[in-house]
Amino acid sequence: MVRLIAIAILATGIASLPATAAEEYWVARDAVSKQCEIVPKKPDGTLVVDLGKKKYASEGEARKAMEALPDCKKK
Repeated sequence: MVRLIAIAILATGIASLPATAAEEYWVARDAVSKQCEIVPKKPDGTLVVDLGKKKYASEGEARKAMEALPDCKKK
């Protein structure tokens, strides 16, 4: 009985992992077009360059950081 309960708890925990995965956003600049953008995964450093060197929990936080970065200001 204990073994059955342990297996049920383990299966429930594994099944819920994707739902609890935290989203991350990064502020990056395209190396070719020099346009800033918010990307859902860490930039690779070749085609998309990481500007903020920091991940953000929400897209809103990333957008505020992008607007504050001097490399992303509209000229």
